[in-house]
Amino acid sequence: MTNPEAIPFVDLVTPHRELEEELVSVFRTALGSAQFIGGGMVSEFEREFARYCDVTECVGVGSGTDALRFALIAAGIGNGEIVITVPNTFIATVEAISQAGGRPAFVDVCERTYNLDPEKLREYIETQCALDSGGKLVNRKTRARVSAIVPVHLYGQMADMDPILDLADRYNLTVIEDACQAHGAQYFSKRDNRWRTAGSRGRAAAFSFYPGKNLGACGEAGAVTTNDPEIAQRVRMLRDHGQARKYFHDMEGYNGRLDAIQAGILRVKLRHLPTWNRSRCEAAQNYDRLFQPMADWITTPYEPSCSRAVHHLYVIRTQDRDALQQHLTEEHIGTGIHYPIPLHLQEAYRSLGCRRGTFPVSERISSEILSLPMYPHLRLDQQQFVVSEVAAFVSAKPSLTRP
Repeated sequence: MTNPEAIPFVDLVTPHRELEEELVSVFRTALGSAQFIGGGMVSEFEREFARYCDVTECVGVGSGTDALRFALIAAGIGNGEIVITVPNTFIATVEAISQAGGRPAFVDVCERTYNLDPEKLREYIETQCALDSGGKLVNRKTRARVSAIVPVHLYGQMADMDPILDLADRYNLTVIEDACQAHGAQYFSKRDNRWRTAGSRGRAAAFSFYPGKNLGACGEAGAVTTNDPEIAQRVRMLRDHGQARKYFHDMEGYNGRLDAIQAGILRVKLRHLPTWNRSRCEAAQNYDRLFQPMADWITTPYEPSCSRAVHHLYVIRTQDRDALQQHLTEEHIGTGIHYPIPLHLQEAYRSLGCRRGTFPVSERISSEILSLPMYPHLRLDQQQFVVSEVAAFVSAKPSLTRP
């Protein structure tokens, strides 16, 4: 096939062009009211996004990193307590844990979903932890308390939450969802016998509205969702220098507010999110179908029956990833790697003492994964060209095998 145009990894131009008049009206409203921080647009977005996530509380903040940090602090996590998460995530997940005063501990992921493996979580708890005399879970060696789990809903698919929550209940651990890539994703909970939405399963959840997300601002923005009014009130104080009312500070806080213009933009886009997510699902189904003839060479995303993913990213696996990425780049096809180095091997976390080989699944997939173009306005002919170029690469590599 001949490519008539470059295919970007993500297209942020088209949706903004379509919504231009609605978005410009947000600026006019803000300029007319001179309400740039807080105000009606923020509170209305919080109310609408809470309803979308099927929770009672939403607090807008400055970024997804703020959201996760504030959620952890508001839940009382800190003082060197251990927080369990995964090594194959963006660094913000672990930055937030450290900045909240916690100590990250990693558990490897499922080979098929790339999310936290509940069986490995159980193994970590049973082999590396113990109950102290007070019945609290502690690390066997350091005696540091294990206080929380942060499952990451990676690439738009929720982690397997029921067994994670079962373990959390058994050992009195707080669950804070990292839902920064999962706006609208759902999981069928046998515990509740119904579909549950990302952001409604833990004690609190963090969302990012970075521009490239399924629901993206025109700048930095984030939110905390929860059904706990005390958590919500603490986050409101944390985002605004620790004040419950102006100039009366009950604690030290941060400058982490959601500004009115971003909130207004998010309100406009939230109305389109269900349609955009459906378009992403259709694009993912197209990729799945187009890649079927290459099943012996390319691994496509796995979606279990308990999951309704929203396909923030479409991630394939191949043994010769770097060469394939170079080939697609030469054909003007945008790609990404999410993520090339697991966090336990990053220089920033050398002090944790994790060696190569400690988390073999995360390490293996980091060398094989490749994110292909994925966005609501991706056309079928564009996908056909992407897959045709992957096929051309595969046909030139007779020794290539499926990861």
